Amino acid sequence: MGNGALKRAVFLDRDGVVNEAVVRDGRPYPPQLDELRIVPGAAAALDALRAAGFELVVVTNQPDLARGTRTPADVDAIHRRLAHELPLSRFYVCPHDDADGCDCRKPRPGLLTRAARELGLDLSGSYLVGDRWRDVAAGQAAGVATVFLDRGYAEQCPDRPADATVDDLPGAVRWILKRSAMQAVTTPAVPDLERLTTKIFADGADLAGIRTLAADRRIAGFTTNPTLMRKAGVTDYRAFAAAALELIGDRPISFEVFADDPSAMERQARLIAGWGPNVFVKIPVTNTAGISTAPLVHRLSAEGVQLNVTALMTAAQVAEVTAALAGGAPAYISLFAGRVADTGRDPLPILRASLAILAAEPQLALIWASPRELLNIFQADEIGCHVITVTSDILAKLGIVGKDLDDYSLDTVQMFHRDASTSGFTI
Repeated sequence: MGNGALKRAVFLDRDGVVNEAVVRDGRPYPPQLDELRIVPGAAAALDALRAAGFELVVVTNQPDLARGTRTPADVDAIHRRLAHELPLSRFYVCPHDDADGCDCRKPRPGLLTRAARELGLDLSGSYLVGDRWRDVAAGQAAGVATVFLDRGYAEQCPDRPADATVDDLPGAVRWILKRSAMQAVTTPAVPDLERLTTKIFADGADLAGIRTLAADRRIAGFTTNPTLMRKAGVTDYRAFAAAALELIGDRPISFEVFADDPSAMERQARLIAGWGPNVFVKIPVTNTAGISTAPLVHRLSAEGVQLNVTALMTAAQVAEVTAALAGGAPAYISLFAGRVADTGRDPLPILRASLAILAAEPQLALIWASPRELLNIFQADEIGCHVITVTSDILAKLGIVGKDLDDYSLDTVQMFHRDASTSGFTI
């Protein structure tokens, strides 16, 4: 996953949770293989957890192994049967008794922490379902949310109450899914710029802004275009390019042709390419008459000119341009995802399809162009997009990435109050 997200798990005690325990004198005991009965509703309930993305991990104390009344083969046989009938990921067994002093016998958390290490699990987003105080205590020690199945055994209840107490496994699953859905809405994951694999290119034409951004190690490259240059008041294209190149060092930068017919585009492209080894020449996907520039793109790329083919908005355009660039020089393909979104369409399916198209040409990279909000950076990373171009107004928000939302809410309230006071409003 983007940002390297860990998996979540539901840890399940075995006897009394996924299969019926044998109860004698009010206390639960593990069944023999011929006594094994799956608890009612277990298969459907566990399927629902799997569908929600949870790993299902059985964590079970089996002290009869230490006592010599069960063999490892007996335990394995039961687990093979459970794995055949239920969607369980792994089984972790403590074979010790209390006198052994191990760290894996519940209420100690060793089984859970070992599973987390081996399976890459996020304990803070995981759950435990158990029918005994030992289970709940182990989950609490491991830092997972706990659900207690109250079977009415003649033994103590958990010293510290579980997060939820229910009557059966389907009830536990309903609680977990509801809580998980609420958390997904109310506590979104904190983004981490340090874990991005998508490269951020600064998009602009203001030399003062480029100088500032060139000092930011998070900026991996630069792009510009005639519209941005006009807004920045650029009048001398060559002088602007020379100044920008001096500021950015050896990072890639894209400068665009402004001609409209293929021969003039080609002449300008060759001139621009000569401005530096890190220069990529931006060629629009068509000219103003809608005629494809693919033949020109193919010719320039085959001759070693580094290109950035721009203003694409469909996967079909990406396929045509990729074919034109195949086997040629390193190049970027800029898909204007923000403009696609402006039409009410979701750009993500187009971006994903485009990445699949580019996969056969490792010298090509897809650019998420024209982003509309900072979140787009993390969305680009999530789908594996190679580059995203970001304008200075969005880059200015990098300093609040991961800001506590309660603090941000308070800042907003204070801003409203300050502005109202400054305005001198009365009612």
